[in-house]
Amino acid sequence: MRVDAVVVGARCAGAATAMLLARAGGRVILVDKGEHGADTLSTHALMRGAILQLHRWGILPSIVAAGTPPVRSTTFSYSAEDVVVPIEPRFDIDALYAPRRVLLDRMLVDAAAASGADVRYGVRVEDVVADDRGRVRGITAVAGGSRQRIDADIVIGADGLHSTIAQRVGAARVVEGRHATGTLYSYWENLPVEGYYWRFRANGSIGAIPTNHGATCVFASIPSERFRSEIRHDPTSAYRRLIRDVSAVFEARLYGARRVEPVRGFGGHTGFIKQGFGPGWALVGDAGYFKDPLTAHGITDALRDAELLVRAIVHGTDGALAEYERTRHDLSRRLFELTDDIASFAWTDDELQSLHRGFSREMSREVKALAALEPLAWHSPSASAPHVA
Repeated sequence: MRVDAVVVGARCAGAATAMLLARAGGRVILVDKGEHGADTLSTHALMRGAILQLHRWGILPSIVAAGTPPVRSTTFSYSAEDVVVPIEPRFDIDALYAPRRVLLDRMLVDAAAASGADVRYGVRVEDVVADDRGRVRGITAVAGGSRQRIDADIVIGADGLHSTIAQRVGAARVVEGRHATGTLYSYWENLPVEGYYWRFRANGSIGAIPTNHGATCVFASIPSERFRSEIRHDPTSAYRRLIRDVSAVFEARLYGARRVEPVRGFGGHTGFIKQGFGPGWALVGDAGYFKDPLTAHGITDALRDAELLVRAIVHGTDGALAEYERTRHDLSRRLFELTDDIASFAWTDDELQSLHRGFSREMSREVKALAALEPLAWHSPSASAPHVA
């Protein structure tokens, strides 16, 4: 079997990449070792850049129709004051949204299939296939107990933080982080919040993210080196204690609410930016660029880079892929550095506010870059467009 592209990983980065490639007329196979519609360990606040892209791709109306509440402000709560930032209408966007991953990822996968991508679940990738000059020409994988080979003009790794594709091609780290935070989170009913809410103290941070079905995601983050000892005996009790340590007032509000899902946790991982492409391969999403989740920008990164990568692939030259690498690095480097500084928890209130203002400026620059892109040309899928399998 030979196709134009095989995308490994059907979460938001890979699904968006496959969808856009298929819409551009490419023959695309999207594979994932998991199941269609499954949830994943992740919070899910989207920033303006992601909302802009989902709007232009025609995905946002379905997210809104699914009952995802609009977010019209973000509150940054510091020791001495709360700073409320309204979401002003710009670039046809007047609100942010935080859809659950089970909703967002499924919608992007279904859109990829509807656009003509061949979507296959239960496929575990073993290795990449390279020719005698070292150019990647495809993958080998196992599905249903049988081994198969898929040849492709480009192999795209969108398979997450511990990417098999990145490992097999030897993608080098070009930027390394220094700090990491561990996070516990769950979902609560009867806990109304006004927009996104982030509260910061020297000993930790908490956040509240309104999402689908009237639920609010509440998380608590602390430096990763403290995480294991803090949660060792009882993560659920530790979760409440960490929230209380940051804000006893907020924790008291939870007594009037109801937790509707188990407490989940991520111990943390130092960030990195890896080499984003090579002969016959490219990386997108956490496979190639991961920064601490404390700034809630990971999904926005993933959707941004999916579109930038597809534009380079459609252009069809190694020079275009090199430009993808330069643009990705330019838009990511300062966001990465600011996030790493915030994740250190080694700041005063004034220093933290300065870091947040810098992060806001970089997000504005990112949105302007995305808004300036010409619309991608879309091709109608054939009547026999593949379905999710």
